[in-house]
Amino acid sequence: MRHDSSFDINSNSNPVQTVAQPKEDKNMLRATDKITALYCRLSQEDSLDGESNSVTNQRRILEAYAREHRFTNLTFFIDDGYSGTDFNRPGIQKLLTEVEADRVSTIIVKDLSRFSRNSAMAGMFINFTFAEHGVRFIAINDNYDTIDPNSIDNDFAGIRNWFNEFYARDTSRKIRAVQKAKGERGDRLTSNVPYGYKKNPDDPKEWIVDDEAARVVKRIFDLCMQGRGPSQIASQLEADKVLSPTAYKIREGIDTPHASPENPYRWHESTVVSILERMEYIGATVNFKTYSNSIWDKKQRPNPAENRRIFYNTHPAIISQEVYEKVQEIRQQRHRRTATGKSSIFSGLVYCADCKQKLYYSTANNFEKRQDFFICSTHRINKDKCSGHYIRAVSLERMVWKHMREVISIVTQYESYFRREMGRTLQLQSEKAIRISSKRLDQCEKRIWELDRLFLKIYEDNANSKLSDERFAMMSRSYEDEQAALKAEAVKLQEEIKVQEQQIENLEKFIQRVKRYTTLTELTPYALRELVRAVYVEAPDKSSGKRKQGIHVEYDLVGFIPVDELMKAEQA
Repeated sequence: MRHDSSFDINSNSNPVQTVAQPKEDKNMLRATDKITALYCRLSQEDSLDGESNSVTNQRRILEAYAREHRFTNLTFFIDDGYSGTDFNRPGIQKLLTEVEADRVSTIIVKDLSRFSRNSAMAGMFINFTFAEHGVRFIAINDNYDTIDPNSIDNDFAGIRNWFNEFYARDTSRKIRAVQKAKGERGDRLTSNVPYGYKKNPDDPKEWIVDDEAARVVKRIFDLCMQGRGPSQIASQLEADKVLSPTAYKIREGIDTPHASPENPYRWHESTVVSILERMEYIGATVNFKTYSNSIWDKKQRPNPAENRRIFYNTHPAIISQEVYEKVQEIRQQRHRRTATGKSSIFSGLVYCADCKQKLYYSTANNFEKRQDFFICSTHRINKDKCSGHYIRAVSLERMVWKHMREVISIVTQYESYFRREMGRTLQLQSEKAIRISSKRLDQCEKRIWELDRLFLKIYEDNANSKLSDERFAMMSRSYEDEQAALKAEAVKLQEEIKVQEQQIENLEKFIQRVKRYTTLTELTPYALRELVRAVYVEAPDKSSGKRKQGIHVEYDLVGFIPVDELMKAEQA
């Protein structure tokens, strides 16, 4: 009785198709319940070789061979656009599933390279898996047929598989070299256009702004500047019925590798995070963001920042670099979400003036706004380690807004005076900080050099049997650990020195930011996040019989601004 196998048709160019038998073949001697699998594979690299390796040509060769040799129940398994270096291919996976179910009698390929370019895996499947399930394997052009184990051509199969693997390695090296050269000179290595942009119809290599999507990107950055987290932003976009990037691209007829979502308005937190972290939105091309270990391991891993290449002003910016950098800073200020779901514009910005730890935002469902408060996280865990730095949220907002108004007023009315006085203060602070950092950097570099010398000495002592292998291993490991820590500290110190050297430039940036808020009438989350880096809350003073509490506002780019001193000096 004949076995009828039903296979799904994969519309993404990897179908499994049954070939109907001619009437005269019904009573062939080779008739069997099992199928004859005809496997075709074409990769992007193979397509450069012309028609010889095309799927159409492979199908024609395989079907002609099967007809000529009277094989029955012919079924095609096709992988179009897949490398032969691994077996993560839809067509081959369906074929292997059929083999393990004992529904395959014979597998026929054009040549061994069509089956695999991994010699170890090819040998394992052909010599073990297929043999275990009684599957005959034929590679037409290589004259390979497992039914004849004594064939000389079969003896050379391992060498052919090795050459196929060598070809894959060599091709991979050439492609990597070309990609590296392109990436180093600033050519984009990605063909996927980020949400917010689209290809220029007149020049597909050029990105232009997609106005509708760009408005959503700007809104996402604005919401983050207001203190919203990725999950909150995603929920807001979904509530406002904003199409997700995938749904939007499908609607606009833009190619996307993702399937149509069940809910077109469903935004995932990871999507928001990806948008907030993409430098492409400031008009930059970022190459070498990911890497793979080898041709066998296709998993893309994030590349360290120092291995990436960034090219600025390669396309129109949607987000200013200033806003982008501030958002990255905000993203580092992780803050605890309350059980009620409520949040404060100060969440993640408030610190204890004594222990320097964050103040937790505390609220409850039955709290009115005036009852919400911040409390020192250290005191909350252990009251003996830090006193109760407690402040109501409304009081904090009032005090910070008062201080910000005074700073805005001074910059607006006395810009030259503010620039001169703050410039002098920042210069003194910078000189002191640079002096301290430079001294420590010299110490680190000197010690790193000394450790190199000591390592050479213990190596010579070990080679001359003056130092045991165990002692050498212990001392060398200790030196290496110390040196690694010193090198990391040296890099950090160099960055600190660079920051201090840019203080005057930062002062000008801060003044320009403040001037954008000269007409501000109330504290907004965006203004707070753009101007303020942190707020330090002092312990309450009750010595006078009344509760008094002070705060220190640290501004972005310039640090602490002595408002009272500046006002007194100006009035004098």
